[in-house]
Amino acid sequence: MDANQIIKARYEKLDRLREEGKDPFIITKYDQTHHTTDILENYGEMEGQSVSIAGRMMFKRVMGKASFCNIQDRDGKIQIYVARDSIGEEPYKDFKKSDVGDIYGVKGEVFKTKTGEISIHAHEMTLLSKNLKDLPEKFHGLTDTDMRYRQRYVDLIMNDESKEVFVKRSRVISSIRKFLDEEGFMEVETPMLVANAGGAAARPFSTHFNALNEDLNLRISLELYLKRLIVGGLERVYEIGRVFRNEGLDIRHNPEFTLMELYQAYTDYHGMMDLTERLYRHVAREVNGSLVLKYGEHEMDLSKPFERLTMVDAVKKYANVDFMDISTLEEARKAAKEHHIEYEERHGWGDILNLFFEEYVEEHLIQPIFIMDHPIEISPLTKKKPDDPRFVERFEFFMNGWEMANAYSELNDPVDQRERFEKQEEALAAGDEEANKTDEDFLNALCVGMPPTGGIGYGIDRMVMMMTGAPAIRDVLLFPTLKSISN
Repeated sequence: MDANQIIKARYEKLDRLREEGKDPFIITKYDQTHHTTDILENYGEMEGQSVSIAGRMMFKRVMGKASFCNIQDRDGKIQIYVARDSIGEEPYKDFKKSDVGDIYGVKGEVFKTKTGEISIHAHEMTLLSKNLKDLPEKFHGLTDTDMRYRQRYVDLIMNDESKEVFVKRSRVISSIRKFLDEEGFMEVETPMLVANAGGAAARPFSTHFNALNEDLNLRISLELYLKRLIVGGLERVYEIGRVFRNEGLDIRHNPEFTLMELYQAYTDYHGMMDLTERLYRHVAREVNGSLVLKYGEHEMDLSKPFERLTMVDAVKKYANVDFMDISTLEEARKAAKEHHIEYEERHGWGDILNLFFEEYVEEHLIQPIFIMDHPIEISPLTKKKPDDPRFVERFEFFMNGWEMANAYSELNDPVDQRERFEKQEEALAAGDEEANKTDEDFLNALCVGMPPTGGIGYGIDRMVMMMTGAPAIRDVLLFPTLKSISN
C-alpha cells in the first residue's frame, strides 16, 4: 500500500476499536515496573519475575497461535512472546491486527527463548496509543537529513545514535552544573527580553512589547546582567541559557543556541584558563570516560596542560607576520594588501591583526590552546594590559580549529567603559550592525563598584559536538532552526 492507503487503513482500525469500546486514547496512565535495560542487564535476578513495561512496537511476526514482537522504550528494545493461550483469544485477535508503531503496555514474566534471547512472556497486552502514520523502513531508519531535523520525534524513534547524542547532551550539562556547584558557583537566570542587547558582537532579533509600547530585543549574550550580580556581591555566578543572534546558518552556527557564561570575582583571565582546563577534563571523564576526544580525523588530548599563545605570536607563527613590528594603521593595511586580506575602511590596527588570525591561524589550532591578549578594538568589555594598552587581557579557547570559549579579565573601570561604548557607537554609526550600544544602567552598576573579575562564555552546543563527534550543530539541537516548508 502507498502512504495514503496505510493512513486510511489505520484510521479505519481506530474507528473499529472505538466502535468496540476499545479506544486506546481514553487510557490515562500505565504503571511501568521496569525498563528494558533493567531486565537485559540483570537477567540473573529477573528470570521468572513478573514485570510491566511500556513502549513502542518496532517489529511484529505473527505465527498462528503465537507471535513475537519487539517493544522499544526509553532505554532500548526487548522481545515479547505473545501467545493466544496466555493473553486470551479476543486480545490475541486484537494484537494480530495491531501495527508497527503502536504503543503497548506489556505485563508478563522474564524468560529466555530456546535461542537464548532474553524476552518477556506476555500475560497481558494493552494498546495505549494507535500509530496512524507508517514509520520509516526499519533497516535503514530515517536517513533523509532534512526530515530528521524537521521530525526529530521520528528520528529519535528510528535512530539510536541520534538518541545517544541527546542523552550525552543532557549528561554534559549535568556534569557542568555538578562541577560548578562544587567550585562554589551559584546558578542564576537573567532576562531574555532586553532593551539593550549587548555583551557580544552580533545583530539581535527585535520585537515589540505591546503592554509597554516599547521595542525590545532577544538577548545576544548573558554578560551584562551577570556582571550586575557580581556588583551585587554574589561573587561566583553562572547561567546556562538560550541566546539569539540574527546571523547565518552553517554547520557550527544556529541563530538560537545555548551559551554558558560564568563570572568569578577576585580573579582574572588566567584564573579562567585554569578553570576551563579543569572543566573540560571533568566533563570528558564524566561523559566519555576518557581525556582523549576523537572528532573526525583528529584526536584532542585533554590530559596535557593546554598551550597558551598570544594572538600576535600565533600570527607570527602561522602567517610569518610580526605585528609587534607593525606600529601604524598604514603599515597594517599595507601588510593586509600584500597578503590579500580584505579589510574595511573602519577597521583599525587591531581589527587587521584579527583578520590575519582568522585567515592564517584558526585552522591549525587542533589541540586545546588558549589564544591570549587580543587587540583592544575587538574587545570592548575587557581590561587593558597594563604594559601595552593596545591589547587586553582576553583569551579564546580553541580546539579542533574551533573557538570553544571566550574569556576576559573584565573591565570594571566605568570611565574606560564609557569611552569603549562611545567607540562602539561610532562603529555603529559607521555601519557596523554588530557594534554594542551604550548601556547606561550597566555603567551605573560599574560606578557602584565591581571588583576585579574573570568571566568566560562557553558554546555548549559546540562542546556537545566535540563530546559526541556530531558533524553539525543541527545534530546536537533537538529542534534546529529551519526554513519553513511552503504549504
